[in-house]
Amino acid sequence: MKAIVHTGPRSIEIREREKPTLGDGDVLVRVHTAGLCGSDAHAYTYEDGYQWIPLPRIMGHEYSGEVVEVGSDVTDFEVGDHVVEEPIHDCGSCFQCKNGQPNVCQNFEITGMHKDGVYTEYTTVKPRDLHYIPDSVPLGQASITEPLSIATRAVFDQSTVTPGDTVLVEGPGPIGVLVAAVADSLGANVVVSGLGKDTQYRLPLVERLGIDTVDVETDDLESFIEARADGGGFDVVFDTTGHQSGVEMAIEYVRKGGQVVVVGLPGAPSELFMTPVVRGEVDINTSYGSTWRNFEQSIRLLDAGEIDADEITDHSYSIDDPTAAFEAFLESETCKPLFSFSNL
Repeated sequence: MKAIVHTGPRSIEIREREKPTLGDGDVLVRVHTAGLCGSDAHAYTYEDGYQWIPLPRIMGHEYSGEVVEVGSDVTDFEVGDHVVEEPIHDCGSCFQCKNGQPNVCQNFEITGMHKDGVYTEYTTVKPRDLHYIPDSVPLGQASITEPLSIATRAVFDQSTVTPGDTVLVEGPGPIGVLVAAVADSLGANVVVSGLGKDTQYRLPLVERLGIDTVDVETDDLESFIEARADGGGFDVVFDTTGHQSGVEMAIEYVRKGGQVVVVGLPGAPSELFMTPVVRGEVDINTSYGSTWRNFEQSIRLLDAGEIDADEITDHSYSIDDPTAAFEAFLESETCKPLFSFSNL
């Protein structure tokens, strides 16, 4: 079978691999559509924090597919079912797992990093890690269930967002766009901030979703706050930038008594001045990964048409030239590129 294989820093190849062997407790899934996310891009550059990944490695962890075979011990799924996988596999036995916090399991394993991923034609999965996708949700749309689950956790579980709140989402990357879309679905007044490089593709994408945008390099965000935020700042600010300055800016733009939710993973330490945080009684929270419930919430949002998956996703890249997708992503020339394996 054809596979996209990470072979070194900024180096990926198309290779032939053996079709995986099905165990008695496994489900064999034919991959339909697989997405490229920020962690894939960081792994591609092999930057600090990702150099533990053994190479070569088949990449990819967010996808949709169809069950084509089940092991003799599998009763939850059958051939023909449409599914998505929870790619962060918890151990089920550590303190966090037993405490209802499997998303921060001490011994987690990530598909596409700890083991070969889904940028290929077939993959085997344990039934406990699969979610059923109704026929009413096209598989191309279902491929964003995993990143959407991260957004649902950030908004529904980790934030205080309610209808009518003013919300700033810093960063128009895939997670930022999805966080904005989920907050918008709640009836919040959302604005997404980006940089000049985001004005060609990502910020216009957000605007097509009916959500306001701000280019912080040229627009006056302070004037925007004065016009839109009665409390002297946003009720909730989500930092999805993955840059250490994101949290510092969030503190500047949130109102006193408001909340900052950090979703992105800064690659360097932040020099956060805590005095205004304490004096303003600003709540700082974090959000990492997702849970089974967040996946189910995401599937329901897609099924209800609350998330415009077709607008958010980009089908213009081919598995025959995956490097183009990765480089375009790093240059902010796309937001959520997808690889289609359905016609192989």
